[in-house]
Amino acid sequence: MKQHLTLPIFKVVSNAAQSLNIPVWVVGGFVRDLLLKRESKDIDFVTIGDSIALAKEVAKNIGLENQVNIFKNFGTAHIHSAEWDYEFVGARKESYAEDSRKPSVTPGNLEDDQNRRDFTINALAISLNPDNYGELIDPFNGLDDLEHKIIRTPLDPDITFSDDPLRMLRAVRFATQLGFFIEEETYKGIERNAQRLSIISPERITEEVNKMILSPKPSVGFKIMFNTKLMHQFFPELVAMQGVEFINGKGHKDNFYHTLQVLDQTAELTDDLWIRWAAILHDIAKPITKKFYPDEGWTFHGHEDKGSRMVRPIFRRMRLPLNEKMKLVEKLVQLHLRPIALTKEHITDSAIRRLIFDAGEELEALMILCRSDITSKNMEKVAKFKANLTLVAEKIADVEERDRIRNWQPPLDGVEIMEIFGISAGKEIGIIKNALKDAILDGEIANNLEEARNFVISLGKSMGLKPALTQE
Repeated sequence: MKQHLTLPIFKVVSNAAQSLNIPVWVVGGFVRDLLLKRESKDIDFVTIGDSIALAKEVAKNIGLENQVNIFKNFGTAHIHSAEWDYEFVGARKESYAEDSRKPSVTPGNLEDDQNRRDFTINALAISLNPDNYGELIDPFNGLDDLEHKIIRTPLDPDITFSDDPLRMLRAVRFATQLGFFIEEETYKGIERNAQRLSIISPERITEEVNKMILSPKPSVGFKIMFNTKLMHQFFPELVAMQGVEFINGKGHKDNFYHTLQVLDQTAELTDDLWIRWAAILHDIAKPITKKFYPDEGWTFHGHEDKGSRMVRPIFRRMRLPLNEKMKLVEKLVQLHLRPIALTKEHITDSAIRRLIFDAGEELEALMILCRSDITSKNMEKVAKFKANLTLVAEKIADVEERDRIRNWQPPLDGVEIMEIFGISAGKEIGIIKNALKDAILDGEIANNLEEARNFVISLGKSMGLKPALTQE
């Protein structure tokens, strides 16, 4: 391992620890990522002795005295630099109460600290001590598990997961991010302890789920969460999508696995977390809008509207942001059928204008979701839909270039319409504003002030309103 310890910080920490007579090791995720040749900016140091004193000494030696954050209650210290985050913590033993994932902590040795780690691949340590500098300390054969791509708990999985149920989601997350497999007994431990997830806060659950969503193939984690029933503890709406119902020999596609395919296809096109969330939620209302008609078969009429209205409650429960990110997801869920629907009919400029106007700045995100929403075992059908969607995209580019309709507002606003007729705000103004917008989007009049004014005056007269301003 010595050839891997080329970062200057390791010698700095080693020398500082020697001066204080404090044994120290690099542990956990940094060691794992070092062996996997993955980039990592977080380094954890475990000491036997005063970890806070060591952190202060290291900070002094690297000119970051003002960047030391001390957490006396936990016996830890953190140094933040422009490129790295260093954490110093004393080796410890942990014990847990049944109803909490917050442990009772007592000082321990390196073995105790490695025993409390979640997985064998995270229990690896590298010595920074002079007698065995650079030696890999691997009590649970974590190196073998790294080589064979296995996620395994160092101790009995029932103990590991019952103590801290968040570790179950971490197992799934590492399997998803790294492309690893969860070892059989560890997997069964997740199944047996899935209900223990109830003591974990929504924020911590969502943090792990978001990391899965941002991985190259998110469906891996979602399938594991579903099969182990972890998902059942926090995302019942998604669970409800699984399964196919048949009546008179007619079935519908499994909307759960369709959604996972859409999510993976979205992940191939964008790293944006919120577009990926829109992929997860785009059909979320199908279970509650599902109906069977003998002539039509299965229908999900209105699922896009109902699904859009389900976004906020789900975001609130999962402690996702109730801001512009949520509004983006709402809009994408609401509009996700529109571009596909245009491929089934003659594409008019009017329909394209309305799509551009309604989607606004989210148009590109919407098209990503729509491309990802094309799934079928019939590859000819997939190719046809993709070709048609390409035609829609070309038509959008053409209409937008000519009409500049995105983020467009009609030439006359409500105040100007009130001035034309000399009246105050009322339902008539709202009717005229909407009619003007529709007339321009439908191509009935040109998008300019003169035609807009003439249209408003003509419509107002038909409603019994008299212009207060004389028009030239």
